[in-house]
Amino acid sequence: MTLTREVPIDPNHAALLFVDVQNFSAHRQGAEFKDLPADEFESKYGWYFDQLDTRVIPQMQKIQSACRSAGVEVLYTTIESLTLDGRDRSLDYKITGFNVPKGSWDGKVIDALAPLEDEIVFPKSSSSVFVSTHIDYVLRNLGVRQLIISGLITDQCVESAIRDACDLGYLVTQVTDACLTYTQARHDNSLSTIKGYCRQMTTEDLVAELGSI
Repeated sequence: MTLTREVPIDPNHAALLFVDVQNFSAHRQGAEFKDLPADEFESKYGWYFDQLDTRVIPQMQKIQSACRSAGVEVLYTTIESLTLDGRDRSLDYKITGFNVPKGSWDGKVIDALAPLEDEIVFPKSSSSVFVSTHIDYVLRNLGVRQLIISGLITDQCVESAIRDACDLGYLVTQVTDACLTYTQARHDNSLSTIKGYCRQMTTEDLVAELGSI
């Protein structure tokens, strides 16, 4: 048998993972952005939020709906400390200055992608969800062997999730137009860099594949 990454999604053994699509990093009033002067916000993040609001979140909603309809587990990870002061977060996050306090609004998935009551959310305090949560344990308990990954930021936490998932033996499908970073160049470079690790599909192609099951 020839091994390949080009394996269609099997709903009984697949999960969709949204990475960091939360108020902190995907809402204009999130802590990462709310205190910036208007001109600085626009110059640094204007393009990002335009893409997020008009294109990327609608694509995420489409794959969320398609996965739910097909019986694929829908999971989320968000940056959120286990403590209020963030003393448990990674050294990298401490250096960067990221702290999303336990239970805070910033740590919640955005309303547009709100989890259903029985969908799982993993709070993480490092770039990779596989490092600072028990997601691998949960995925194996669920019988998941394929991961569909969408989220923020393409060249940071999304890449980290893809690499670690692949190294742990999961087949990964990245939904290329349902991921986003702060510039088009960074996004395109990340997609090119990570291509050797995973199957890459557009939202349209993934939804069509799920709809044919």
